[in-house]
Amino acid sequence: MNDTADTKTRILDSAEKLFGLNGIEETSLRDITAHAQVNLAAVNYHFQSKDSLVDSVIARRIEPVNRRRLEMLDAAGPEPTVEQILTAFLTPPLEIRLESVVPLLGRILSNPNLFLDRVYKRHFALISERFRAALGKALPDLSRRELLWRQMFMVGSMTHVMVLGQILPAVTDGVCDISDPAELVGHAVRFLAAGFRAPSEAAARRATAGQKDAGQKELQCAG
Repeated sequence: MNDTADTKTRILDSAEKLFGLNGIEETSLRDITAHAQVNLAAVNYHFQSKDSLVDSVIARRIEPVNRRRLEMLDAAGPEPTVEQILTAFLTPPLEIRLESVVPLLGRILSNPNLFLDRVYKRHFALISERFRAALGKALPDLSRRELLWRQMFMVGSMTHVMVLGQILPAVTDGVCDISDPAELVGHAVRFLAAGFRAPSEAAARRATAGQKDAGQKELQCAG
């Protein structure tokens, strides 16, 4: 790594660490330059502004994950199964060293507007739509509304594991351990696939109505 690249990496590493520890708004460029042991001119040269630096810190973590997601989804072929779609979505983020990104992830998730503007709109909206389309093709009986709800629960489950994964052994008496990413993804895929394949809202209503009708007929017969 040359000196220029090394300087840029040190700035990104320091910014990521300090943003996670202290918050993005609370961390100044001077805090970052002191931690990275560079001068302010180096930050201005590589990133022009704090706003651009924040975007670069986030993109450095998210963009490789999203590229890998799309590669895995494409490799699954034109008609992937629900399990293949979920595996492509979950594997890349759950394979990374979570301890390095959890503080920053926690800060971002604790600020909904920050997440919406910095993460969802810029890095996640198109990925979300691509995976929703794949899931819709694999599960044609589900409406877009149903898919959106279930996709939200999928992302919630993934985020929960990423943020709290390090304490799972402690809260499960050692039963749940995230040290094996393949095993972790396998458990998550089986759970979420069952949720995606659950009856649609309309089918659930029909089933409930059918049960009520059957109960009324039994009562009539008994009477």
